[in-house]
Amino acid sequence: MSLYSCLWGLIFCLKGVAVMPISERAVMGKTMMVLTLTVRVLHDAVSFIAFSFLDILDLVLCFAFKAVDLIVEAEWKPCYCTSAKEAITSSGKILVSEQGESKIVCLTSTKLRLEEISDTLYARTSLVSEISKSTVNELKRIKVEGKSSTVTVQPSEKMKKGTMRSTFTVSSTIVEMLQGKIGGQHSHPISRWSDCDCKFCTSWTTSSKETLFVRAEGPKEKGKADVLFIHGFISSSAFWTETLFPNFSNAAKSTYRLFAIDLLGFGRSPKPADSLYTLRDHLDMIERSVLEPYEVKSFHIVAHSLGCILALALAVKHPDSVKSLTLLAPPYYKVPKGVLATQHVMRQVAPRRVWPLITFGASIACWYEHISRAICLVICKNHRLWLFLTKLVTRNR
Repeated sequence: MSLYSCLWGLIFCLKGVAVMPISERAVMGKTMMVLTLTVRVLHDAVSFIAFSFLDILDLVLCFAFKAVDLIVEAEWKPCYCTSAKEAITSSGKILVSEQGESKIVCLTSTKLRLEEISDTLYARTSLVSEISKSTVNELKRIKVEGKSSTVTVQPSEKMKKGTMRSTFTVSSTIVEMLQGKIGGQHSHPISRWSDCDCKFCTSWTTSSKETLFVRAEGPKEKGKADVLFIHGFISSSAFWTETLFPNFSNAAKSTYRLFAIDLLGFGRSPKPADSLYTLRDHLDMIERSVLEPYEVKSFHIVAHSLGCILALALAVKHPDSVKSLTLLAPPYYKVPKGVLATQHVMRQVAPRRVWPLITFGASIACWYEHISRAICLVICKNHRLWLFLTKLVTRNR
């Protein structure tokens, strides 16, 4: 049946409902309500079954990748699904994250430095364990609270009497990363067996001390004003340079200095293995790559999606320098009181539902580290084959 016929059928159906008696209309309303509820229950049931299977598959892939890593590379890299445990180093106990507020400890030669990091990086529970955990918490709330794994942080100065000590949970993955077991232990990191060996793909081995790729247009000397363009997630500076930049007039290009950057880990910018890609990391790289070398004292910001978060952070850090903010599609989610913001937003973006398909894809990318790695292994490692086939099909367009 064609779409045209379906539309006409829907119109006649609506006309029929309009002339129905009130009693028949009430019956139809109840029928539609029951059908809607039935479809919702079926969708929830299918989603639960599908993502329970994915939980098991991700667990199997976790052990499979560790086994292959051990065979090929003689060691496996810790993954973010590793359960939290207490970690002891030569300097004592390490604070990694505070209950209700995600933080990470970076070791320096003299002190511990706190940096914010989203707990969604290492606190992504499976659907089955989440349901069982909530059930146990309801039945044994008091006992579970008493048995929660904590680590006491000893501050550098002696604590005064009567001062309450803070307790924190520990992520072994982050601790091992800080100890140099991920990326930092090699002076010249080598690509892994699952990585593509081309120059573009192995750029992740470069150090975060390098600068970002910057596309600058406008007068060589300082112009009337500077404009910084920040792209969003799964994008690059080409988002601006191939759309906006060609449409700017010559007068605008001769008056304003335009800067479009590839953010850390995107496009032609470094993709360091020793970076956690925190908000601080992104801001530091923008300052090091644009504000300092080009002597940008005051500027306008145009940002999209993820870039909006960085734009706001720059405005907070440099309130006297930012002249204006233009935010396109900024990510905003209203968070209820008493709810951890990062986890709430994670469930809004990736609610683990099979429909619509974009939600299903986002859920796999956000919740399943090893399934995502397997997909990247098939697609990214063979990207040159896909590029050849695409050019062949499109006749090199």
